Amino acid sequence: MKKQQKGFSLIELLIVVAIILIIAAIAIPNLIKSKMAANEAAAVGALRTFTTAEIAYSTACPNIGFTQVLADLGNANTCPGGNNQIDPQLQTGLKSGYSFALTATTSGSSTSNVLFTAKGDPQGPSSGTRHFFVDQTGVIRYNQSAAATNADNALQ
Repeated sequence: MKKQQKGFSLIELLIVVAIILIIAAIAIPNLIKSKMAANEAAAVGALRTFTTAEIAYSTACPNIGFTQVLADLGNANTCPGGNNQIDPQLQTGLKSGYSFALTATTSGSSTSNVLFTAKGDPQGPSSGTRHFFVDQTGVIRYNQSAAATNADNALQ
């Protein structure tokens, strides 16, 4: 009398593992693309936040105008009325795989900063592929290959 074997054969297990690997090979690139798209959307959101914060800051502090550093939009003491415009995470200049820089300048005979630019650049190739730019006009622009400027494509 033969014993009844219980369990799976080696070939059956290999077939199941092969199917799982095929599914993973299809899913992982899509997951990476989704993460990059989410990082880029977060970068655009951060630039919109910077624009709103800069306008609020310049309204609260007309003798200064736009601020030159991200820390001034947080808890800096340069103008108390302009404090707490952005959250502490954005004050670091890093969020969702992007690094951000902010500059402000005067124009003509004005002593206050009437122009500002904010840039968002991916920290690595897996963070995103687009570089973003916004200035006092509020139009967010992007460039696929290099740091974005006001001459690049506007987001639609």
